[in-house]
Amino acid sequence: MRPTKSDDDALVDLVDAVLRTGAVVEADVVITVADVPLVGLKLRAALAGMKTMTEHGVFEEWDEAHRLGNRGAAGERIE
Repeated sequence: MRPTKSDDDALVDLVDAVLRTGAVVEADVVITVADVPLVGLKLRAALAGMKTMTEHGVFEEWDEAHRLGNRGAAGERIE
């Protein structure tokens, strides 16, 4: 019997790759009524694991402050 790869692993592999390397999504949305622009949105979202984000300088301050808040009673670092 030969091992086979199921299609269920595709989603897991995709999520793993996005968290490891990251992805950026940008969108420009304009809501109009009767050809009159009413609302404009400029959206940018970055999706990655915290390790990847901090390696690229995103959330460094938040990560450090969060880790400082998670110290135990004896001052040891809790990960």
